[in-house]
Amino acid sequence: MPSLSLADHAAGLCKRYESWQSSPHTIIRLRRALRLFIAYLDEHHNVSTADAVTLEHVHAFQAHMSQRFTEKGLPWKPISINTVIKAVRPFLDYLHELGYITRDLSRHLQYIREPHLLPHSVLTHAQVRQLIRKIDTGTPTGVMDRAAIELLYSSGIRVGELEGLALTDVDLEQGVARVIGKGKKERFVPIGKTALKWLTSYIRGVRPYMLRGATTNAIFVNADGKPLRQDRIRARIHEYAAGLDLAISVTPHTFRRSCTSEMIKGNANLYHVKQLLGHKSFETLNHYAKLDITDLRKTHERCHPREKDD
Repeated sequence: MPSLSLADHAAGLCKRYESWQSSPHTIIRLRRALRLFIAYLDEHHNVSTADAVTLEHVHAFQAHMSQRFTEKGLPWKPISINTVIKAVRPFLDYLHELGYITRDLSRHLQYIREPHLLPHSVLTHAQVRQLIRKIDTGTPTGVMDRAAIELLYSSGIRVGELEGLALTDVDLEQGVARVIGKGKKERFVPIGKTALKWLTSYIRGVRPYMLRGATTNAIFVNADGKPLRQDRIRARIHEYAAGLDLAISVTPHTFRRSCTSEMIKGNANLYHVKQLLGHKSFETLNHYAKLDITDLRKTHERCHPREKDD
């Protein structure tokens, strides 16, 4: 029986990630990084099977990444290199686990130190209000867009989480949404009063009209009554940001970062912010009491600037 190629093993690892219910974006990044690694081994060292991979190849690949350039002729940023390393290390562990590699090579692939800079792709609260004012809420689509953007900014959820929201995930009376994040992890986030007002108006007054007889449990739908997709949300946000003379490219994730920035500027407890965003808890806080939704709501109401608007 012929030996499996590195590409075959990469496919096997991707299937394992799928069985773990990793997010589609995680698996896409994994595939892209492993294609890069496998192509390097083939082109530079004529290596296409797992048993031929050596420590020298790992060191050479590390050096190769530090010498790569973008299409614009700029060197790769540390974060780009680390994204590849984050995929290749578990691949080497996988090959070691299967017995194709006799020694642990993953620890020899070192992460690059990243500068601890403040996020630059952030909007101020005034800029968010400026962008929101461009939405024509005299149309059904405008009301939906306003509700979606207010929710992204208020609760800091990811666009994929917004896309996946179902009617049964939202409690309009309590102002709370159930979100399924990365790794299919569930969390509850508060919906601020402004976002809740627009979300309620959309769900009760606009969404039934937009369904046009279609049946779906998705909260956000397009003009044909079908669930709204991420690419459409991104396109609409890009349209609203056009012409505002902003120094950054505005995406749905911009509102997540902006929410985080404003909460921290408002002296929110960092642990509360981590819970809001669905990030892994600080290890040093593991023995402390779990944050409940009541505490999170109080922090959100006190610190988020949209809660102070009329």
